[in-house]
Amino acid sequence: MKKSYYIDYPQASFEGQPHRYRCLFCKEETTKINGRLEGHLPSCEYRLKLEQAGYELEDSEQHPALAGTDEFD
Repeated sequence: MKKSYYIDYPQASFEGQPHRYRCLFCKEETTKINGRLEGHLPSCEYRLKLEQAGYELEDSEQHPALAGTDEFD
């Protein structure tokens, strides 16, 4: 099972920076997560819960929006 975007996780803003948000569980910034389940740390409670429920990680070769991207984009 897959979703187009994984954006229903709890978020918290960075202190003193109300325009920047991160996952409440793994603390990864939302711009790094980019709506992808694999954007969360492997130990993230949100990611683990969805993986256990049957949601799959996105294969970047099959997702046109992720093709050709890397951590430095």
